[in-house]
Amino acid sequence: MPKTSQAAPTTMYEVFENIAKSGDSCIYLAFSSELSGTYQTAMMIREELLEKYPDFQLEIIDTKCASLGQGVVTYYAAQLLQQNLSLVEMTEKIKQYALHMEHIFTVDDLDFLAQGGRVSKASAFVGGLLNIKPLLHVEDGKLIPIEKIRGRKKVFKRMLDVMEERGKNLSSQTIGISHGDDLETALQLKEMIQERFGTKHFIINIIGAAIGSHSGPGTIAVFFLNEITE
Repeated sequence: MPKTSQAAPTTMYEVFENIAKSGDSCIYLAFSSELSGTYQTAMMIREELLEKYPDFQLEIIDTKCASLGQGVVTYYAAQLLQQNLSLVEMTEKIKQYALHMEHIFTVDDLDFLAQGGRVSKASAFVGGLLNIKPLLHVEDGKLIPIEKIRGRKKVFKRMLDVMEERGKNLSSQTIGISHGDDLETALQLKEMIQERFGTKHFIINIIGAAIGSHSGPGTIAVFFLNEITE
């Protein structure tokens, strides 16, 4: 199974120091601290840099998000740049987006979750025989199973049910869909969401290596807000 690693501390230090030298301020949206050490590393680098550049305004946010969930939060953060907000105001709004970002996903091959310790190898074996697909979510930055569903079509219907149960104003949101090299299914899910909720804005992307190596090909995930903050 492929191994993953967080960004090199030296690279992060160089990027932040270049921003400090330029006199700009910075908000860094970190990958969930429950899934990576990136947030802790960024906080340590921040302390070092503030000794050298005491006026440097660097905010580090533990998004508790992963994959395109982090990406959609970043998309909303970029839109805030047009509102002429202070660094503190922007940081607080981004924290709210991150706090309310739902991650609902399923995998096609349980063996990848078993190799990562998310399910037992016995469960993965039996699940494969019975065509059982897990529905999972991210809760407080951790991957948590919601339920097990028999059949891939049924799991997508249940995914939409969960969206309806948890989402707010889904028609006006920008909804993220990520996939493990399965664009066709991602587009089918998009159509299902459009038909059910009237959503117009989507971000669709392939899952990155850091998550994809643990979830495997055929993974499908949807990201949306469970509360809309002004």
